Amino acid sequence: MTNKDELKGKITETKGKVTGDESEELKGKLQQEYGKAKEKAEEAIDEASKKVNEFFDKKDK
Repeated sequence: MTNKDELKGKITETKGKVTGDESEELKGKLQQEYGKAKEKAEEAIDEASKKVNEFFDKKDK
């Protein structure tokens, strides 16, 4: 799943390639990686939250 940061990064990277601006291209790549890391962190938080909820659901029974 592509998030907003990954999409913006891809656009920035492409703009850098088209214009020959290596710094813009690098900025785009970094933005894409930031988006991927952000997505992984959100997935980890969701998984941890799910496990906590399952633990308390079992405890309540």
